[in-house]
Amino acid sequence: MADLQGQGPPSLVVTRTPLRISFAGGGTDLPAFYERQEGTVYSTTIDRYVYVTVKRHGEVFDERIRLNYSTSESVHEVDAIRNNIAREALRFLEIDPPIYVSVVSDLPDSSGLGGSSSFAVGLLNALHIFRGERVSAGQLAEEASFIEIDVLREPIGKQDQYAAAFGGLNLLRFCPDGSVDVEQQDAARSAIDELFGHVLMLWTGHQRLSSSVLTEQRERTAEHLAELSRLSEYAYVAKRSLANGSFDPASFGRMLDETWRLKRGLASSVTNDHIDAWYDAAMRAGAEGGKLCGAGGGGFLLFIADPRRHRAIIEAVDLSPIHVHYEATGSSVLLPTA
Repeated sequence: MADLQGQGPPSLVVTRTPLRISFAGGGTDLPAFYERQEGTVYSTTIDRYVYVTVKRHGEVFDERIRLNYSTSESVHEVDAIRNNIAREALRFLEIDPPIYVSVVSDLPDSSGLGGSSSFAVGLLNALHIFRGERVSAGQLAEEASFIEIDVLREPIGKQDQYAAAFGGLNLLRFCPDGSVDVEQQDAARSAIDELFGHVLMLWTGHQRLSSSVLTEQRERTAEHLAELSRLSEYAYVAKRSLANGSFDPASFGRMLDETWRLKRGLASSVTNDHIDAWYDAAMRAGAEGGKLCGAGGGGFLLFIADPRRHRAIIEAVDLSPIHVHYEATGSSVLLPTA
């Protein structure tokens, strides 16, 4: 932790924290697995963000705390805040009212891109700056994990918090003692650009909280150790696919397809008839392979496909696409400027 140099605590803070795509290893970041054997996730952040604004609330307002996100809250005490992450982050850093917090995201909640953890990381980053201190990406990730997993008892892992805090393309290793090793990848930018040129993201229109899917997966960990071990190994396969400075879309797509077929067996609600039909239609239309982002049940479908096949896939699946690019930076401070 380091104090801001040469200035007192700012009156206004804005942070920008990226969302993420997990290519391989998702689910092995849950304690139920990595406490038995090391888990591994290969993921990247993208140029879609959660923006958090924190400022001292004006003294003439009726409420002492105002919180704006998909809804608005006006309360007098931190304990009265309904938003779990906001309430516990303010408690954790002992932030005294009056305070104003605003949250804006580029994409909907519960879309499988780690939005809740990006919010947690971005809010903690903003609150630390608001207190006049800067902390490391590792500290932000651990604090966000502590709030979501230990305090709120969410049945999630740590991959989203670490991806959001560090940014970029990473191999994340989840050790049995609870520590996380972040291996930031130095893949050639040309290979990363080619990868993203082949990425096609399609919005299913369905938002689903990950908790129900992950709770079932956690409870069935013992019976799926072999599948989870293979998913962890595929993270290294994904790493090697970009490590030589080139990108082979066919092999990367096959890897995604194989991991998706493994993942869909981990819990009954990972997929459904609609998702299976969209996936099959995309494969028939020319996709090399793909997966559903996040725990399952909704959100975004991700495919690897020749860019010349994107239009045919979109027409075959009849879902709305979004265009994403690589983001190399984790949670960052937009205001105050350095």
